Parts: sequence; structure tokens; C-alpha cells
Amino acid sequence: MALVNLMDTAVVPASVKVMRMHELPVHEHTHLASEALLVLDGHLELDVSGRPVSVAKGELYVLPAGTPHTARRGSHGTLVIVELA
Repeated sequence: MALVNLMDTAVVPASVKVMRMHELPVHEHTHLASEALLVLDGHLELDVSGRPVSVAKGELYVLPAGTPHTARRGSHGTLVIVELA
């Protein structure tokens, strides 16, 4: 594990959302900014640029800006989304 001095990093605006996933799919979309997806409990099933990605409890997945993605049916639990502005 690397030690990071936060005083040496740039601070950028971000939007943080906490949401419950209810096993319903979400239509494919993109964002102008990168997103970090942290699964607090349950699991997230994604299609990212046409390929399946599974994100388990405690895992973090980062979507670069402009990446087409969708949440697949069966995703459930609590998700934290951090969108960098």
C-alpha cells in the first residue's frame, strides 16, 4: 500500500450520491465526468462498452468520462457514486 500525502494532491469538485439498487436495469448512458462506483453491500452488474463487469461488496470500479455503461437486471444493494466534476 502506498502512502499518499493529500496536501500534495489537487482538490477537484465532486458529486457524491448514495443509492439503493433494486434489481431493475438502467438504460445505457454516458457521463461527461469520470465516475467511481463503490458497492457497500450487495453487488452491481454492469455492461461497460458492451462487456459484462461484476462489482462485489467492498469493490470500487472507475468509469472514465464518456464510457457507455448500463446497470443490468439483478444488481442490488447500496451503491456510492462519486462523479468528478
